[in-house]
Amino acid sequence: MPSVSNVLLVTVDSLRADATAPYADRHTPVISELAERGTVFEHAFATGNWTPFSFPSILASRPVFADTGRIGIDGSPSLAATLSGAGVATGGFNAANGFLTDHWGYDDGFEAFDSFITEVGPGVYSQYLAQHPTVEAWLQLAASPFRRATARLRGDSNDKPFLDTSRLFEVERAATSFIETRSEPFFLWVHYMDAHTPYVPAPRYIREVSGDVVGTHRMLLAHARTGLGLTVSDETLADLRMLYQGGVRQVDASVGRLLDTLAAEGIADDTAVLLAGDHGEEFSDHGHLAHYPKLYDDLIRVPLIVDVPGADAHRVGRQVGLDAIPPTIAALLSVDAPATWQGHDLVPAVVGDEPPPDEPVVSVAVRGEEVTSQPIPRSLADGDLLVSVRDATWTYIENVDTGATELYHRPSDPGQTRDRSTDPTPEQRAVMDRFGRIATDHADTLRDEEVTDAGTVDDDLGARLEALGYR
Repeated sequence: MPSVSNVLLVTVDSLRADATAPYADRHTPVISELAERGTVFEHAFATGNWTPFSFPSILASRPVFADTGRIGIDGSPSLAATLSGAGVATGGFNAANGFLTDHWGYDDGFEAFDSFITEVGPGVYSQYLAQHPTVEAWLQLAASPFRRATARLRGDSNDKPFLDTSRLFEVERAATSFIETRSEPFFLWVHYMDAHTPYVPAPRYIREVSGDVVGTHRMLLAHARTGLGLTVSDETLADLRMLYQGGVRQVDASVGRLLDTLAAEGIADDTAVLLAGDHGEEFSDHGHLAHYPKLYDDLIRVPLIVDVPGADAHRVGRQVGLDAIPPTIAALLSVDAPATWQGHDLVPAVVGDEPPPDEPVVSVAVRGEEVTSQPIPRSLADGDLLVSVRDATWTYIENVDTGATELYHRPSDPGQTRDRSTDPTPEQRAVMDRFGRIATDHADTLRDEEVTDAGTVDDDLGARLEALGYR
């Protein structure tokens, strides 16, 4: 295996696979370059539809709810703690996602950690803006022509996002400082929020992905229509997609600057880089926007790219889950993985030609009475448990509380719009029976730890969660 001293893990909130060039025709030059020299996993799947359901697998290789019945990883041996215990320096920087803070155990094992959750402040104005970041974006939008004119007079570039709460530059500065003052070996995790709603990338990235077609006035109009609950026209939907792609490109550029820092420090050839989305994003693919509790590919299929210096570039077609990330990173750093981790080490698939195990990937969501009512999902008591099971061909979804099922053949139905479970062939019935048993077993495992009181959050964290759309 090629020698690796350090690992950089980049996770991007709400990043669906087809938002990046390795999976579709998109403008993400940095990610494209990463894929051209690394391993692209063509069928990588998140273990949940939103951050708190996905990240237990990403940073602890465990299913959500499996150890404490709550979201978070405070009952699991984390990746950072495992590496730190083996003498690896650890840094973790999260761009203000309230579900990835010390409250949920995500600081465990990180010597340097910052989630950039700031105090909201006592004023009504501060509290309102914290809970309604799109309004803050509108205010910054109104001032943007003056800011751009001032920037041009100073000769500055116009990289600044409209929305300060994206925390992109704060995270980037912290990660850069960690690299520059590192001790080796190290593990660095960086989480970006720019592809999460509201989509308010810097003007230059809107222009890059739209060919100068989408301007700030259309950004304002698109967010106004969705924020007011108005009907989303095809034009508005196209604008939202374009703004989302601008946010993705903004992250892409920031990742490029981190890779430049590795090169400037002379350690690029000693550092493996992994990039993944924590879940996807819906643009009316199945009737809604954002990432409400559903388990279709628009929310579950994500990019996963692993670049190990010295390994040949290639693509892997077999399905993998994001719970493979911790054991893969541990293996790259020659650290033994805890026996409780569920994911499989992907290093043999990256540095050789051994495919990952042919095992289905299981994902979950919890849905209340209304799809669009988003309580902070802290336990199974928040609603019905939905479980999906995927292999390279089929997607099976079951509401294990009601018994409702769905079955989709992805090669012929990539949008997952034709449910085969209503009149299955014998082959399809066999798939449903096999995957149904897996879904039931998974649900039983989670319910062994079910709790009805998942605790409370403080006012600042609650405001930040509400800003993400979780009431």
